[in-house]
Amino acid sequence: MEVLGMEVDVAKMMSVLFKMGLLVVVYAIALPVGKKIIEKSLRKFAANKKASPGRMKTLDKLLANVYSYTALFILVLMLFSTIGVEIGPLIMGAGVVGLAVAFGAQGLVSDVVTGFFILIEQQLEIDDYVTTAGYDGIVEEIGLRTTKIRSFDGTLNYVPNRYIEGVANHSRGNMQALVDIGISYNENKEKIGPAIAMLEQICVSFQKDERFKEGPHAIGVQSIESTGIVLRIVGQTENGLQWECERDMRKQVIEAFKEGDISIP
Repeated sequence: MEVLGMEVDVAKMMSVLFKMGLLVVVYAIALPVGKKIIEKSLRKFAANKKASPGRMKTLDKLLANVYSYTALFILVLMLFSTIGVEIGPLIMGAGVVGLAVAFGAQGLVSDVVTGFFILIEQQLEIDDYVTTAGYDGIVEEIGLRTTKIRSFDGTLNYVPNRYIEGVANHSRGNMQALVDIGISYNENKEKIGPAIAMLEQICVSFQKDERFKEGPHAIGVQSIESTGIVLRIVGQTENGLQWECERDMRKQVIEAFKEGDISIP
């Protein structure tokens, strides 16, 4: 068959198109199946090693991304092979280009190396509350190049791994719930003792709360300021529940002080 003055082998063209279509179909099937196998394997590994859910989410996303890129690379090579392109020189050329890119993109190499050590040392895991690289929020994804941190206002921050230094991970172990309550000194000179007694009663009620792992306890006068006296309550809570517990304690303290006619500046 002649097309635009060129002789075209229709049978050969149909064969090539069929092979390319078959490769795309196999890729479309293999991609989700491979990710499912990775997910099941990690679940089995987590059950045997008793790994944390955050660790498993981190490994799942990372391995799924690596698998996707690898599968896509293999698909492209096989498509080139199907249309008659020698993939041997292509692979060697890709290696040379990759080496040149590595020398030119030192920041990228630094990101990958840093990301590797972050994963090995388990500095971060998905769902951890962290402070690092000037950001404060929840880790949503850890990659070999970037880490995604969701700030509490909803902003999603893409942080290159090379900027992750001095990680403060607030999700390891119990957290401290701390409540400072100020009372007016001049108006409550005779009520400091009763105020501390009220705080102790409130602490006793919260000690039965399952969210608290230790305490809380009223430790008394924390500081004396120009506006009054600051009383403090301290307790250890389950990770991530400290703010909720602090709000509940403040609410009860304000209500108790109102009933006891204790003025708050």
